[in-house]
Amino acid sequence: MSREPIEHARRTWYVLRDRGRRLVTFSVGSVAILIGVLVPAAAAQTPDAGEVVVLTLDGTVDPLVADYLTGEIERAQDAGAEAVLLEIDTPGGLGSSMDQITGAILNATVPVIGYVAPSGARAASAGAFILLSCPVAAMAPGTNVGASTPVGLSGGDLSQKVTNDAAASIRSIAQTYGRNVEVAESFVTEGASISAQEALADQVIDVIASSRGQLLQDLDGETVRLGTGDEATLDLAGAPVVEQDMGGFWGFIHTLLDPNLAFIFFWLGLALIVLELIVPGHIFSGTIGTILFLLALFSFGVLPVRIIGIALLVLSVVAFVLELKAPGLGIWGAVGVVALLLGGWFLYDRAGGAEVSPAVLLLVAGFIVLFFGFVVVKALEMVKTPPVQGPERIIGQEGVAIATGVDPRGGMVRVNAEEWQAVSPTGVIAPGHGVRVTRLDGLTLTVEPVRQGEEVPATPSTEGGSR
Repeated sequence: MSREPIEHARRTWYVLRDRGRRLVTFSVGSVAILIGVLVPAAAAQTPDAGEVVVLTLDGTVDPLVADYLTGEIERAQDAGAEAVLLEIDTPGGLGSSMDQITGAILNATVPVIGYVAPSGARAASAGAFILLSCPVAAMAPGTNVGASTPVGLSGGDLSQKVTNDAAASIRSIAQTYGRNVEVAESFVTEGASISAQEALADQVIDVIASSRGQLLQDLDGETVRLGTGDEATLDLAGAPVVEQDMGGFWGFIHTLLDPNLAFIFFWLGLALIVLELIVPGHIFSGTIGTILFLLALFSFGVLPVRIIGIALLVLSVVAFVLELKAPGLGIWGAVGVVALLLGGWFLYDRAGGAEVSPAVLLLVAGFIVLFFGFVVVKALEMVKTPPVQGPERIIGQEGVAIATGVDPRGGMVRVNAEEWQAVSPTGVIAPGHGVRVTRLDGLTLTVEPVRQGEEVPATPSTEGGSR
């Protein structure tokens, strides 16, 4: 019976075993990391009565943020906290998550102070709704609020019915606290965005403060009306201030929902999936590519993406794949670069407060040119190169018998600086004698003596398993 099927099965087992070990190591490491970030997150401090609980709305308004804010507002309310200070810096996000947050604020029995800070921050799109839903709306100098026109995947405004509904919602929120309804409505109907000074002058917000400490000092002793219709007097002088963040794990996931990261993940995910298809055999390229691609799609469900941008990015991937058929950067490579740059530029509707940084766009374009122009080309060349130790390369090569030598039952030889299992049908070949390869069966060589009876100086033995 031929030994080749047995040797092939054994070799396949070793490959699968090594891949399995690496996968287990990767999984265990990932679980350890998750435990490391989840445990601190689970140990969040419970608010006490009379404290000011500081929450943060930083980045996209998504379901993670909505659950975090509504949960912490409820906890502060149950603990009898003096107030909740919500610091805002957001380009907007999902309407459903916005509704969940504004509903929690409007129905809270604890005063929620919305504060757009620090300088340079914004409460755009959904952020404007959230700010205006707070019993106290405050902004730091150099911040802005507005630009709340609903946008869809095409990049344009949604139907008039949806816009009217959003306008009615922000009017109702503004009326709850006696704020300027016309200016608030213009955020939706005209996409208006105004500075902190303009918002204060137009009676959209209640106060401008340069710092958290100044804001709490200015509001101390003020009586505010809650969304429920009740009134509360703020006793903030000397009140302990406690910050409650989202937690390590969920904060990390929320950070991934960034316009620049979504752009990178989408393109890199597609590229890795394509690499797996055209250069098979990788363990993680297809898996990582799929994960990045799904994360990008989740982000696109939150961000104001445009179909034209996604189509251009897909076109760029196709163009780079076509370019692989010819060496160097030709016409398809140029098309891929242009489509990549335009796709990143038109990926988001800027009225929705999201865009790809020009620096990130140029950096990704440069990386992709190198990736497809060098890495993938070299990988394809390696796939097409015949194996170094194939039958046509090893047969006829000379080596030396090692260990206990070789006989018809088996033994060990060293050929081309590698150790092999071998058999010698012609008889016993003592250690140190020269051998010549006459056949390769799976991973076992058939050898014959080079010079019968003449000893060849043996090379030093090396550690390691046989081939």
